[in-house]
Amino acid sequence: MTPRSTAAGDHARNGRQPSVPATDARAADGRAPAGAAGVTGDQATRVWAAMRRLVGGHPTKQLMRDALDLGRGSGRVRSLMWLSGGPLSLSGLAEAVGVDAPYATLIVDSLEERGLVERQPDPDDRRRKLVSLTPAGSEAVDRVLRIQEQPPAAFGSLSPAELDTLEGLLRRLASESRPG
Repeated sequence: MTPRSTAAGDHARNGRQPSVPATDARAADGRAPAGAAGVTGDQATRVWAAMRRLVGGHPTKQLMRDALDLGRGSGRVRSLMWLSGGPLSLSGLAEAVGVDAPYATLIVDSLEERGLVERQPDPDDRRRKLVSLTPAGSEAVDRVLRIQEQPPAAFGSLSPAELDTLEGLLRRLASESRPG
């Protein structure tokens, strides 16, 4: 499992929206290219930015902090999510989370103090430690997943038909975005 991390969330933290380059999907003669279905780059950019704001702002970081009582910063939550896939060495965790090794050690120390992870010798290399979730850590991951699965309240204002349309469009976009 890979954790969910977005640049939009990083920008939301500092109160700015990411700058998205405006692209024009039209050819030099002003016509939309085949398959563009009349969508301009500006329109696609606006819709994409709206989607990123919606997803990047939910669940709020504060909601996650309150639910897990892990303090500020997202490294602890991201670490828990990575560890839900199985034990990792400190260097492996640092690489996965995108932090340097000393900071990964601080994250693991903090999670260990809270009883969410434990260090054990690597059976293949006794000089190295593996970090794994404790049962409490697994419960914290489950809590994160439950929070992430809850849709924004605004979804309640959509009709079942609108939700079906949205789901169909998102599935189509996802399948067309997969590398071929």
